[in-house]
Amino acid sequence: MVLGGVLTVALLVIGAFFVGYSLVKIPPANALAMKQANVYLYADGTEIARDGDINRENVGLAQVSKDAQHAVLAAEDRDFYTESAVDPKAMLRAGWNTATGKGKQSGSTITQQYVKNYYLGQEQTVTRKVKEFFISIKLDRTESKDEILEGYLNTSYFGRNAYGIQAAAQAYYGVKAKDLDPARAAYLAALVNAPSEYDVVAHPENKSAALARWNYVLDGMVKQGWLGASERAGIKFPMPKDATVPTGMSGQRGYLVRAVKDYLAKNKILTEDELTAGGYRITTTLQKSKQDAFVKAVDDQLMSKLDKKNRKVDTYVRAGGAAIDPKTGELVAMYGGIDYVKQYTNNATRRDFQAGSTFKPFVFTAAVENDARTTDGRTITPNTLYDGTNKRPVQGWVGGSYAPENEDQRSYGDITVREATDKSVNAVYAQMAVDVGSDKVKQTAVALGVPADTPELVSSPSIALGVARASVVDMTQAYATLANHGRHGVYTMIKKITKDGANAVKLPGDTETQAVSRQAADTTTSVLQSVVQNGTGAPAQAIGRPAAAKTGTAEEDTAAWFAGYTPDLATVVSVMGQDPDTAAHKSLYGAMGLDRVNGSGAPGSIWAQFMGDALKGTPASDFDLQLQPGADASQAPPSDSATEPGDGGQSDSASPSTSPGQDTQGQGQTAGQTQGQAQGQTGGTPGTTTPGTPTTGGAGGGTPTTDGGAGAG
Repeated sequence: MVLGGVLTVALLVIGAFFVGYSLVKIPPANALAMKQANVYLYADGTEIARDGDINRENVGLAQVSKDAQHAVLAAEDRDFYTESAVDPKAMLRAGWNTATGKGKQSGSTITQQYVKNYYLGQEQTVTRKVKEFFISIKLDRTESKDEILEGYLNTSYFGRNAYGIQAAAQAYYGVKAKDLDPARAAYLAALVNAPSEYDVVAHPENKSAALARWNYVLDGMVKQGWLGASERAGIKFPMPKDATVPTGMSGQRGYLVRAVKDYLAKNKILTEDELTAGGYRITTTLQKSKQDAFVKAVDDQLMSKLDKKNRKVDTYVRAGGAAIDPKTGELVAMYGGIDYVKQYTNNATRRDFQAGSTFKPFVFTAAVENDARTTDGRTITPNTLYDGTNKRPVQGWVGGSYAPENEDQRSYGDITVREATDKSVNAVYAQMAVDVGSDKVKQTAVALGVPADTPELVSSPSIALGVARASVVDMTQAYATLANHGRHGVYTMIKKITKDGANAVKLPGDTETQAVSRQAADTTTSVLQSVVQNGTGAPAQAIGRPAAAKTGTAEEDTAAWFAGYTPDLATVVSVMGQDPDTAAHKSLYGAMGLDRVNGSGAPGSIWAQFMGDALKGTPASDFDLQLQPGADASQAPPSDSATEPGDGGQSDSASPSTSPGQDTQGQGQTAGQTQGQAQGQTGGTPGTTTPGTPTTGGAGGGTPTTDGGAGAG
């Protein structure tokens, strides 16, 4: 009877085993095990930020140091490579200890722990333990020991919201898993047993217990022959760094991450769903040194000069900036705002402020590109004379009457295009837009890099005065094309994207094209070099190398711009006014204690400091220009207006309201003005524009002013 009973039990156990083995299938991974963070990196590999609810970055076993592998084995399962998937004796022992009140013990092998982490869950039930048993046996037959260990290292929880050895190495020591030495590896391995209790920073009262576990791991490594006894004797406990307070996307990080996500989605590289799934390691083109230099320049030249307690207008001040390498099209730096968690709108990518007179160079580029001529048949060159009379009605436009104001109501009489650019004369550029054809100006701007869907990129004379609401990045891309002799490639923010150690996506190839002729781009550069030497671009002289630049101010001084470049770097800076409570655009009159903020003020100072720091240590190179015939400055005709008092950019000591370097010019239009032939002026040929009458008060629809407007210099 005893023998029969034993045989019956044995058959039942064997039968139960085979039934269980056949019924229990290896399920798909659970949701928690699949979640990973996306890691965003500077070009040099320095981390920008991580996003996602789960802080995990899966790595291959080859990306985990041997010391870390051995430490985990010493802590959790020293016979892993020689034992079977399950250890029945250990399971029975653990069950007996738990039942007799000696504490809960798992008795699980690493394979079983991996199955629990990756396929099942953490609940302590008989059903889960049974499934764990059979899945572990099956998994041991289908996966190698290395694959199972890799999975275990990527799914184990180490505390501090760190899932996996890579995230843990970063969270506790700020290093990668491949750089873990025996001391640090042993501490991380000790954490697996009790992550919250053994964090000696969060729980210093438990340090003795943590040290005991750490020593247990190291002694196990010596016993297994993975660590020499002499080396073990010299190891000191490696105190982990303080736990960083979760700051999410604070500072510049949020702006950069959001810009990268938008770039990936816009260019159909990764979808929002793919990014949400996580696990991507995204290396950007952003350079940390230049990024830091941009933040410092804004802080030094703008933020440190604000008094938000005593000047309400100072609470409106925002800043945005971007820098692009003209030769590669890589975005190397971006300033989005003071702090993403305080001002979440990225001032570098927003497209709701007018570009002002930074748009004027595109008008001249279009003139050279299309071999445009004045009414009397003269080719438009930097030396072509135009009538710069204030409120001069534009000739040749079929859309109606348009007579923009110059800054401070000044009239210049006959003035060359070069001088008109130095002084940002609205009357000249509005007429030039018609002479060229405002639709052709629009086409040129788009070819240079201004997106075709830019708000208010209209086919009318007002296009010349910068009524288009472009972003800082948009304008930087366009100016980078000019710096690159007219060759344009859509800017890029991404160097590579990997997942689980392998390339995850194929990035778009080089799409650089000759957007405008080299002659058109280079002649524009020559004119903008003059703006630096003789006009409102004077702040660029501070970097001590060849530079080309243009300033601009939006209507009612709601934004001031400085856009410029050297052969090696194109940078645009904008200072904007916005009510933090209502988000309404606000004038910057009185900000920083000045009467006005114009392009050659704070934006120019930021530009100069950033460019000086960003280019420090690199040899200065000159522009290699191929100019339009007749464009040389020595061929300029004499102009009486050249020596008139108050020319732009001659003195930095004047008051802001009358500063020669001031760049703000009105674009208002007097009601009742009609189109007609103004005596003594250079007329314009009819442009092939879309009919449409500008509203009285200026292209931007604002009230006529004498102290500012969309056509600011």
